Amino acid sequence: MVVNLVIGTQWGDEGKGKVVDYFSKDANYVVRFQGGNNAGHTIKVGKEVYKLHIIPSGVIQGKIGLIGNGVVIDPEVLINEIDQLTKKGIKPKILISNRANIIMPYHKILDGAE
Repeated sequence: MVVNLVIGTQWGDEGKGKVVDYFSKDANYVVRFQGGNNAGHTIKVGKEVYKLHIIPSGVIQGKIGLIGNGVVIDPEVLINEIDQLTKKGIKPKILISNRANIIMPYHKILDGAE
């Protein structure tokens, strides 16, 4: 079994999304292991453009996306991404760790109050 890891060590856009998309074609699973929806990647396939922040981009190629326990999930953003993919004819296969962190509405209120 071959394992490919794409890990960024710089701030800003490093092009990780394009690299992950390239390696996804031969993968069974594409894993997002940490981070939140403040980061994201844009993938262009033909004329279609996909902008993802939580869901691993490999789902575009029909792969299983695994969202790990180090990911901070905003349910509103996750549902929006699923809806956007579905509208473009992609039914994403996603597994979510039961230890992933969830952003609740009160977190946003508290964050805005500081």
